[in-house]
Amino acid sequence: MNNINTTKNNIANGCFDDALVRVYGNENLENAKNRYLHLAELFEEKYTDGTDIHFFSAPGRTEVCGNHTDHNHGQVLAAAINLDAVACAAKTKNNTIRVKSENYPEDVVDLSSLSPDTAEFGTSKGLIRGVAARFSELGYNIGGFDAVTVNSVLKGSGLSSSAAFEVLIGTVLNHLYNDGKISAVEIAQIAQYSENKFFGKPCGLMDQMACSVGGFVQIDFADPSKPVINPVSFDFATCKHALCIVDTRADHADLTDEYAAIRQEMEAVAGFFGKNNLRETNEDDIFSNLKEIREKLGERPLLRAMHFYDDNRRVAAEAEALAKGDFEAFKALTISSGRSSYMYNQNVFAASQPLSQPVSLALALSERILKDKGGAWRVHGGGFAGTIQAFVPENTLDEYKTRMEALFGENSCYVLAIRPFGGTMVK
Repeated sequence: MNNINTTKNNIANGCFDDALVRVYGNENLENAKNRYLHLAELFEEKYTDGTDIHFFSAPGRTEVCGNHTDHNHGQVLAAAINLDAVACAAKTKNNTIRVKSENYPEDVVDLSSLSPDTAEFGTSKGLIRGVAARFSELGYNIGGFDAVTVNSVLKGSGLSSSAAFEVLIGTVLNHLYNDGKISAVEIAQIAQYSENKFFGKPCGLMDQMACSVGGFVQIDFADPSKPVINPVSFDFATCKHALCIVDTRADHADLTDEYAAIRQEMEAVAGFFGKNNLRETNEDDIFSNLKEIREKLGERPLLRAMHFYDDNRRVAAEAEALAKGDFEAFKALTISSGRSSYMYNQNVFAASQPLSQPVSLALALSERILKDKGGAWRVHGGGFAGTIQAFVPENTLDEYKTRMEALFGENSCYVLAIRPFGGTMVK
């Protein structure tokens, strides 16, 4: 039995060191120990001190290439990062899941009621209910547990805090009630289902898959029920660049319709040919029918379809460049991907808010700093009001971070590492 007092002593005395080093690396051991001690103390304050407790972790993710391609059955290149959502959890004998996330009210979900509730759309409670519901629908075991969580994947940062949370809940249920037998791929699919049906967001599968699987991954969603996962072997530490994510700190809470329109417009172009998604269509047919499609749908759906085809090809090219160790080719493709998102996919600012363009400004400043110094830059994730990604030469990192934070605020520029593990039970 891993009760609270024993667990806290074991963390402090080094008995958890091997487990923590496996996930966080030796260089981050002390920070990880302090964080997990804090997590155990939060559990003790909220719940009981005599329960068999376990720790779980699910990382955020960075999208590397394939901007808004997954929801039309395209390919993406993504990677797990070293910011994560962590939980201290214990099984209970009731039929209720209670989750207390630090600095948020407790969520209580009665497992006897597992239908979507529109009143819970946009809430963590909806995500918890959705994950449990999908487990049950698929014939897996579910049951009550108490958990406290701490999430270093900042909400609204473009690093998929919600996907990390969904994968975390799925990972807890997987290990507490299913002996960890459910694959990382299926946990990701369950998490996406929850976000679509119980959170009210029509997202693709990339975020959840990267968070659940870990490392650099090329993912082909030609058949979303059976995505092809191709881990890409690349030692990022050798390329003498930093991966920076710049949070423009703009609010995109009211932009769900903007995100949804990308998928809807791409699918409308596919629908012109009687298909469900762009992956099922032939690119040459688009260009052979430009006039007719334009007259029926307008220009933006066409431009977004063009972006889909081009970025889908870039995913394979970037993965190949990384596998060959050709980082210069990778950076050139990154810039090309970013320009396509800006010009064709048009998810750098919201058409409904033309005077608010923080992402555009971040990209402009990044180009000014990095263009002649060998860097690369692009919009990151959903876009519109979120984050950008930059690959910054080490000898330019201080300048880049200083200038970006002078504009967007202290600690708005994250310097990240790639994490080899996805959702996991730590101990």
